Amino acid sequence: MITAIVLIKTSVDRIPEIAESIAALESVSEVFSVTGTYDLIAMVRVAQHDDLADVIPGRISRIQGVEATDTHVAFRTYSQHDLEAAFSIGLDA
Repeated sequence: MITAIVLIKTSVDRIPEIAESIAALESVSEVFSVTGTYDLIAMVRVAQHDDLADVIPGRISRIQGVEATDTHVAFRTYSQHDLEAAFSIGLDA
């Protein structure tokens, strides 16, 4: 699984509807409305690198009101949730 963090600039007056459109896309797991330089952050998870082109420039960037994207591909994922699940295997009380 390949994870990409997509920073998105949008038309400010349309953030909620743009976020909902992005969240409805199949490979998008979460969309966050944030403060700072960007308006939204989307977490994209795909099986292959080529699939990123289908999702980001192919779908996200084509949503009306999306002005720019900045994509960061994750090398590894570190998650407290994942660590807790791994260490709790077989340790039922």
